[in-house]
Amino acid sequence: MKKPEIKIEVVSDVVCPWCYIGKRRMEKAVDQLKDQYDFKITFSPFELNPDMPPEGSDQKAYLSKKFGGEERYNQIIQQVSQVAATEGLNFDYSKQAVSPNTRDAHRIIWYAKQEGKQSAVKEAFLKAYFEDGIDLSKKENLIKIAGKAGLSAEKVKSLLESAEGLKEVELSEQMSNQRGISGVPYYIINNKYGVSGAQPPDFFARTFLEIAKKQNTD
Repeated sequence: MKKPEIKIEVVSDVVCPWCYIGKRRMEKAVDQLKDQYDFKITFSPFELNPDMPPEGSDQKAYLSKKFGGEERYNQIIQQVSQVAATEGLNFDYSKQAVSPNTRDAHRIIWYAKQEGKQSAVKEAFLKAYFEDGIDLSKKENLIKIAGKAGLSAEKVKSLLESAEGLKEVELSEQMSNQRGISGVPYYIINNKYGVSGAQPPDFFARTFLEIAKKQNTD
């Protein structure tokens, strides 16, 4: 007998630490329920700073200004790194010098969906940024990461040399804006129910169950 399906659309950015933490927590909830339900997970773009220049900015200076000073920056990255560690993620802000513009990464993630590799590519970009300190403002790095995650490096190079996917990413971001999504991560379940923030795995699991049961009785 076919299991009922739960759809999860994850709106997030690849330089958002809580998006990476939330991804892990969501995956743990999915793992708890995989015997009862099939899950279809897709990723939609969100740019924390769409006005970031193509070459990016000095990460520490940019985030210190955003958070209200270097001392606050140090507090926040220490706190978020500690939370990430509880989910098995090894954040290392000291390796990362550049806060990138993420539009090209989102174009690649859009393309990866068509190739059935979206989750792997999304994970690869998050890991590259938060754990490996790879500069995502450089196209050659994006191509290499995507290639290792299972995409054709030649196709990704061709995509980045064109405007392919740009309109789709922009339309998706506009749709999220129209839905009132102003912060990420944000999860849209079965095209109808919204969950905001990197919630604990048990919260996700309870929510998925409640929504599935509610829709079965509607």
